[in-house]
Amino acid sequence: MDTYDILLYGSYILVAIGIVAAVLMPLIKSLDNPKSLMKTAIGIVGIVVLFFIAYSISSNEVLPKFEAAPFNLTPFGSQIVGGMLITTYILSIVALGSIVLTEVTKAIK
Repeated sequence: MDTYDILLYGSYILVAIGIVAAVLMPLIKSLDNPKSLMKTAIGIVGIVVLFFIAYSISSNEVLPKFEAAPFNLTPFGSQIVGGMLITTYILSIVALGSIVLTEVTKAIK
């Protein structure tokens, strides 16, 4: 094994430890306050509902050039990607709208 391989595997391990810590530590801390878990659960359910709405309105059409290798895109995959894109667009518009609304309310006060 080269030094590069060892360092690369070490970085994989450190990233995995960081991901586990980033997920578990807030969960452990939020056990002290169960209401914060409820707010998080409501947010996750809201995003999942928004995704399924976006998934249901997205098209499953696949152009012929994307059906062959190297893409091998299926109608199901196309509809998933379309749902993700529509979800991203909606969340981006909501974020930008909330930024504008916050700035306008600050300016009025």
